[in-house]
Amino acid sequence: MKMTGFTKSLGLTMLAAMLVLSACSGGGGNGGNGENAGTGNGSGESDAPAGDTTLSIMWWGTDARHEATQKALEIYTKQNPGVTFKPEFMAWDAFWQKLPTLAASKTITDVLQMDAAYIQEYVARGQLEDLSDIDLSGIVDPSVIENLSIDGKLYGIPLSQNAQGLAFNKVELDQYGIPHPHKDWTYDEFFQWARDARAKLPEGKYPIGDTSTWDGFNYYQTAMGKPPIMSDGGKTFTLDKDLFMKFYQTYEEFRKDQIVPPAEKASAFLENDPQADPMASGVVMTRGATTGSVGALEQLMPGKVGVVNLPTGPAGGGWAQSTIFLSVSANSKNKDEAKKFVKWFIEDKEAGQALGTTRGIPINPEIYAELEPTLEDKDKLGKQIYDLSLDKALPFYSPAAGFSEWVDTYRKEMEAVSFGQQSIEEAFEKIDKMGKELAAKAGG
Repeated sequence: MKMTGFTKSLGLTMLAAMLVLSACSGGGGNGGNGENAGTGNGSGESDAPAGDTTLSIMWWGTDARHEATQKALEIYTKQNPGVTFKPEFMAWDAFWQKLPTLAASKTITDVLQMDAAYIQEYVARGQLEDLSDIDLSGIVDPSVIENLSIDGKLYGIPLSQNAQGLAFNKVELDQYGIPHPHKDWTYDEFFQWARDARAKLPEGKYPIGDTSTWDGFNYYQTAMGKPPIMSDGGKTFTLDKDLFMKFYQTYEEFRKDQIVPPAEKASAFLENDPQADPMASGVVMTRGATTGSVGALEQLMPGKVGVVNLPTGPAGGGWAQSTIFLSVSANSKNKDEAKKFVKWFIEDKEAGQALGTTRGIPINPEIYAELEPTLEDKDKLGKQIYDLSLDKALPFYSPAAGFSEWVDTYRKEMEAVSFGQQSIEEAFEKIDKMGKELAAKAGG
């Protein structure tokens, strides 16, 4: 799920994005994402000779995911000599910038990676093929398929189990005598932990990052027992003003007390960049991470990463579910082969070995059982996030179709607050007004 925004915001706060979110799903996603983490940029085309069918495919992710996926494509061509691939891969942001253009021209690749943060939007556009006729019995738990169905149909084959959590620099926390975050901590405990940690950290280091994305607040609102901001396919919009003011007034206090980095510094952060990642650079002690994305952080700072679930409220907190999928374009001319391939992607054991945990915990339990004895520390961290999050997890809430502009507006308005350009209440009025208008339009 990079999942999406909150993976970045948690990543820059603690406090998902993750996720799109997932993914979503991670990091994310969100995910984050959530699944928002991605260091690799670029594209590649298969060197294999042209066969009877060429499947175009695109995905986002880290370099490790790119390399593993290309190995899997080679295995498929070896097993199915009549099929070759035209792959394209990139980082999260570049992927979601390109996909709307492809959708507008009806030239989406035959197969594409999809995130829970955006899948409903592309289903509503009629861009994704119904995959309900693919038999996933014995591969994917029926309850997972039921949770992922949209109007009774399946538009994405789930690739992994994912969860949004919080990564922390356990070595530096120990160095400064700061206790580690603990499982199932509440938001009140999280905020107090940040205040206490600030008192022990030297100048230029911060316990948590700031947050400006909608899902960061949505986690808080739903944890407090309120409805998600968007529900009923966007027909219902609920932005609780009292909770909104309380949440962001806390971060306003944190900016004044240097508990979070100043806005100028936060705006320059870039997740998974060795120099600019908020946590790997040693500036922020915590950031958001998903099951699928935390491995990239561990590689940047080996042996220093600990994980915990997101803060909770009376209703629970965070999410743990499938957020990242393979979908098939509704305009594909190779639908039958594409459907065969997406099932193979989660079913074939040789492919499972090649893909490893580059998209999180494999959805196929048989493949994960084979991988488990060989997992590296970076992969075990992803499993820890999932296990720690599961019992308190709430559903993963993706943006409703038609709310993409609102998601961007939310971030821009809250960034304006962090830079001191407007008040929290002014931002609320703009965000709330636009959300209600979109909900009315969806209902009409």
